[in-house]
Amino acid sequence: MDATAAIRRAVELIHHGARIVAFTGAGFSTASGIPDFRSAEGGLWSKIDPMEVASLSAFRFTPERFYDWARPLAARLSAAEPNPAHFALRALERTGREVTVITQNIDNLHQKAGSSRVIEIHGSFRTLICTGCRRRFDTETEIEPRLLEMRIPLCPHCRSILKPGATLFGEDLPRDSWQAAAAACRECDVMIVAGTALEVYPAAELPEIAVRNRAAVISVNISPTPLEPRASVAVRGRVEHVLPTIAAEVKALG
Repeated sequence: MDATAAIRRAVELIHHGARIVAFTGAGFSTASGIPDFRSAEGGLWSKIDPMEVASLSAFRFTPERFYDWARPLAARLSAAEPNPAHFALRALERTGREVTVITQNIDNLHQKAGSSRVIEIHGSFRTLICTGCRRRFDTETEIEPRLLEMRIPLCPHCRSILKPGATLFGEDLPRDSWQAAAAACRECDVMIVAGTALEVYPAAELPEIAVRNRAAVISVNISPTPLEPRASVAVRGRVEHVLPTIAAEVKALG
């Protein structure tokens, strides 16, 4: 099936759906200038072992090194803006459908774009959590000036180290977020799996829940994924190009 026919089929499936889940990955972030984690060139892990700086044990034992790595990433996330792929999902929501975004990304860009139902299964840098008293702080309004300075952010109440709300290697996914994501996948009519190679587990298991529950599954990715043989339709291309086209055609159908 060529790209035009694949997009037409995706539009048809969404047009007949009421409950849509969009499962998003690094392709959304890279289109906003945020490097991914795994590409051979330019990925955040291409020159450094993630277990040495971004694991839970590394954070506990060498927080200085963790924040030396995390500080420039936090600055880049703060400066990033949504791209047309993010706005396309908001546009689908504005057609009157229930659109739940389940994202592996930690950049808060779906919320910035205006999506109202966003589940962050890997957490985000939007909050920091005190390792002592467990208070939560908004990164942008309360913590960012200290985070961007050359020091470790400390809780203003108990002076314990603050940990980003993003899930680190060796850390369990947020239980509430995982349960909400799994429930959305069980209940949806259509699932759009976009901008992800489905290499990260357990997150990559979520589309399988939708497949088992007979939802129509649309795969949108620049390269092949393990989901494609079981997807209702697969569209090869960049999410920032494909999704705005799909959203515009769904809107035109009413």
